[in-house]
Parts: sequence; structure tokens; C-alpha cells
Amino acid sequence: MLVVGLTGGIGAGKSTVAQFFAELGALVIDADQLARMAIERGSDGFADVMLRFGDEVIVNGDIDRKKLAEIVFSDPQARKDLEAIIHPRVQALFAEAVADLDIDDILIYEIPLLVETGAAAKFDYIITVESNIELRKARLLKKGLYISQIEKRMASQVTPEAREAIADKVIRNDGDEDSLLRQVENLWEGVLQPLSLG
Repeated sequence: MLVVGLTGGIGAGKSTVAQFFAELGALVIDADQLARMAIERGSDGFADVMLRFGDEVIVNGDIDRKKLAEIVFSDPQARKDLEAIIHPRVQALFAEAVADLDIDDILIYEIPLLVETGAAAKFDYIITVESNIELRKARLLKKGLYISQIEKRMASQVTPEAREAIADKVIRNDGDEDSLLRQVENLWEGVLQPLSLG
């Protein structure tokens, strides 16, 4: 089996790349999805978020992720506190997923903060998706984020150079989806499948 870390800056196109890998037959897990599970209603993580952030982040009995994001992207200490609640739980959920893999599985783990969380050693192979900063901003504006939110989130991530320094492969997403798909297919057939058969 092969465990692949897929990272990249916000707005670079990680999710599209992950979707292409899923269509090619990879098992894809999204760290953000595990983070949501880690603090869903009824969990210990939910109780810890309530204790730390209070009722202002709760709407209709659930955590308002937008409100929580506003707080943590404006306050470095709040962000550290939230990460201390979420990261260990996400790591445990990820370890469970890896333990369930079959011998010929290829797992793609979409993890925006791979470098920031020091997770590189967990992966057999690391891919980063990189894209021109103006293109990234344009994509995020289309998704409904404000420029102030985009800049705060970009500032909270390491530089493209830091991601590229630990990556085995850099996928450039400055063109159209066809050229992106071709890069993913070449990587899948030429590198990941052979590595998994290793």
C-alpha cells in the first residue's frame, strides 16, 4: 500500500486533484473532513471547543465553522488552542484509516497544513499543488470568500517554497482542467501505481 500526502496553498486546486485521483481509483481522505468529525456534536472535541470558545460559536446546537474560522484566523492564540483540540483527534482518525488499508490500496490524504503540522514523515510520497497567487485569489473570490479572509488564510500557511522543499512532486495548476488532469494521470500511471506495487 502507498500513503500519499497531497498538499498545496489555499485556492491552488488540491480538491480538484484529489477528485481526479479518486476517479482513477485512489482512496481519498480529506483532513478537513476529519477535522469536522473531530468536533461534531456529541464528541469530546465538541465539548472542548465549547469550553474554550463558549456559546458564541454555537448555532442551532452545532459549531458555526464560519464564526470559528473568523476567530482563529484573527487571533494566533485562539488558533493554537483550536489546533490543540483538533489535531490529535484528526491524527487518530487518520491512523485508523491507514490501519484499514489493503495491501494494494493507494491512499491520497488531502492535508492543507502538511508542512505546518510536521506531518511529512507519515507519507511514502508527497505531492503539492501550486498555482499563481492571483489565480488562487480569483478562485477563492469566486467561492465567496472576501479578500481580507483570503489574505489572512494565505498568511497562516507556509510559503510555496516551503511546500515544494518537502514535496516529491509539484503539480502546477496555472492552466485548464485538462492539463491538470493529464499531470495527475501521468503521476498515477507513471509513479504512484508502480510505487504501490514496489
